[in-house]
Amino acid sequence: MSERSVLKVLNGEALTPPPIWLMRQAGRYLPEYRETRKAAGSFLDLCYNPELATEVTLQPIRRFDLDAAILFSDILVIPDALNRNVTFTEGKGPAMHPIDPAGISALKPDNILPHLAPVFETVTKLRRELPSKTTLLGFCGAPWTVATYMIAGHGTPDQAPARLFGYQHPEAMEKLLSFLAEVSADYLVAQLDAGADAVQIFDSWAGVLGEKEFEDYAVKPVARIIASVRARRPNAKIIAFAKGAGILLKDYRQKTKADAIGLDWSVPLSFARDLQKDGPVQGNLDPMRMVAGGKALEDGIDAILDCLGAGPLIFNLGHGITPQADPENVARLVSRVRSYGVAK
Repeated sequence: MSERSVLKVLNGEALTPPPIWLMRQAGRYLPEYRETRKAAGSFLDLCYNPELATEVTLQPIRRFDLDAAILFSDILVIPDALNRNVTFTEGKGPAMHPIDPAGISALKPDNILPHLAPVFETVTKLRRELPSKTTLLGFCGAPWTVATYMIAGHGTPDQAPARLFGYQHPEAMEKLLSFLAEVSADYLVAQLDAGADAVQIFDSWAGVLGEKEFEDYAVKPVARIIASVRARRPNAKIIAFAKGAGILLKDYRQKTKADAIGLDWSVPLSFARDLQKDGPVQGNLDPMRMVAGGKALEDGIDAILDCLGAGPLIFNLGHGITPQADPENVARLVSRVRSYGVAK
């Protein structure tokens, strides 16, 4: 484990070159993923099939020798375990039964971990099959982001249904976020116990929140997850990614107690460097540069390395890799990052 470079950075070390992995690195841009996805049936069937979920998690590691593998699953397995009738439709995304205040009061955590047993089996298989140098990351969705889907019943451009719900039903919103924080902490502890080296909390919709709501919906629930995980697993390493949070990231690390903070591509590098003074950062290449390739890709990589490469950095994209990305551009990205600081 001592060789695992991502863990070293999460412990505060600055490595040259920095380790690299990519959000959604197992996905539709890879032809081998598309083949496995067809064999699996539905998207959720793939998430709950330990053999196939292990296979798709390993595919980008085999191709690109990335420094971390992230468990193949989805943030919405928690609502699925809560019997919210989660479905995924090609071209439309996820849908489920929308929840109301009465439904929130009726939520029970009893069946969540048993329902997610195949996920933990996948984690154990992955740790066994991954190279010893490769960090294995587990993850969950942050309570606010998961709540947005549970309230609206589907994804929306600005999460207006969930924001409105919070104003109209503040007590129910607080109850939902608290419940999701508790069960998410249990879920992450189970992943760590199954073999994950570290975990990431994805708050993909943090950027739609105002200042007070960010504190109440994004900061406090994530802080609660991290405190709960650390109370049981004091050495747990945790990355928190609040996409679109901008200036509100200023004290996000201090308030949540995350070991590292993920940065989306809109975070200015000068601000990222200030954030890095307090600890490791992860990010933040625009995924569109992975589609563009060429000079656009090289310039984006170099700007991040020039600004953040001397401090504790995990190189990543500013959000998930898109299906349009060329796998050859991933190979170029990895090669360029790995050549950073290497004497010519």
